[in-house]
Amino acid sequence: MLVIEGLLPFLAPKIWREGFRRVTELADGQIRFLGLGSMLVGLVMLALFK
Repeated sequence: MLVIEGLLPFLAPKIWREGFRRVTELADGQIRFLGLGSMLVGLVMLALFK
């Protein structure tokens, strides 16, 4: 998991920094929705590749 998370900062640090800055400007509800979405995507990927 850390390898995948580290790819974007390694390959494109400027894009990663800008994306991270935009996330910090989102409302709490929007951040929660992103978190829920990424958890659901992760669960679907686990089910598909298991």
